[in-house]
Amino acid sequence: MLRRLRPCLWACSLGLAAITAHATEDCRIAFDVGSSGIRVGASNSTPTAHVDIDYLSPLWAGRGLQEIIAPTAIALRQLPLQAQLDPACQRMAGGFSAWRLAWSQSAAQTVSVLKQIYADSGVALLVIPQTVEGGYGYTAARQKLGARLQTSHILDIGGGSFQIAGERSAYGQALGQKFWHRVLCQQLRPTAPLPCTLQPLNAAELAQARQLLQEQLRDLPAALPEPVSITAISRPVTQGVQAAVQRLLPTTQHNPILLQRADLATAIDRLAPASLDATIQQTGIAAPYANYLLSDMLLTEGLLQATAGQQLHLQEIKVANVPGLLADTQAFGWAARYPCYLQRLEQQGPAAYFSDPQTCASPVTAPLLPLQLSPAHIPAGENPVF
Repeated sequence: MLRRLRPCLWACSLGLAAITAHATEDCRIAFDVGSSGIRVGASNSTPTAHVDIDYLSPLWAGRGLQEIIAPTAIALRQLPLQAQLDPACQRMAGGFSAWRLAWSQSAAQTVSVLKQIYADSGVALLVIPQTVEGGYGYTAARQKLGARLQTSHILDIGGGSFQIAGERSAYGQALGQKFWHRVLCQQLRPTAPLPCTLQPLNAAELAQARQLLQEQLRDLPAALPEPVSITAISRPVTQGVQAAVQRLLPTTQHNPILLQRADLATAIDRLAPASLDATIQQTGIAAPYANYLLSDMLLTEGLLQATAGQQLHLQEIKVANVPGLLADTQAFGWAARYPCYLQRLEQQGPAAYFSDPQTCASPVTAPLLPLQLSPAHIPAGENPVF
């Protein structure tokens, strides 16, 4: 079951003061714990380090996150050493779509897992609300693109969720690339192993897929009431969807940084009846990426329709959540009062982030627990899509 987010103005999602530039004398280390791995960075250093860990598969299999406690704790302790970061820095980790999904499945089990990770690593891992994640992405995109960002919002599609975020409003949902493909498989190919091969789709199945997405996105227009223009920044759109549309409509004149909704709809209609092998041949996109292509195209079309957009701007950039986490004073405030945060998380869910850490007891000091990383303990994830 997909959980929808309440609409929230940008000021609400950020809590205004939640993401601010921290004092220059502070030294911070932040971990971006995504659905497929962990990335670390520091406020006083440019090197980063990354490790792949698959968080979604055990959740989808109904096993919870118990099995990833050890590899997560090892990574949180070892990645700063790999990147040669200052061990005296404050540390905090932010968990995103997989952790929101885990909480929705079992709040108590998720809190238990987080307690154990904290005990084993000394790092507080927070479950970051979807709108705050969107804020991280928009801030990073604006910094990287500068004058090239000519739209009110950015679209970032990850494996577990997507975010549409702007300066004043944001919306996100647990309907990212892998998640949306999984939903389509469960609806249209219920007996096939996951991740399934969707194609070919007949006309009725294609209509069903579009209707399903329209239902899932019914809250989006109210969440973004202002006129919305969007720049897609993630590779599933910039390298997958756009390339496929250009190949499928060779006689159409294409702008390399614009994707027209009408062209996308035509390309979907042409591609849906094709087999996976034919899709690879027609688009030049190799497996396993081609297996997600049609669902990526449908998601992009549905988001344009839900925002009344006729075109999508394209600017591929690599956006990580580390810069936003490093600047998030609210999150570091909760890391210093982590036992209190976990109590509120179990009761309130990710919205616990928005409450005031100062209403808790005095801060706690987490120990630094260095440990050598053992790659054998890191579970491999699904093949990355683009």
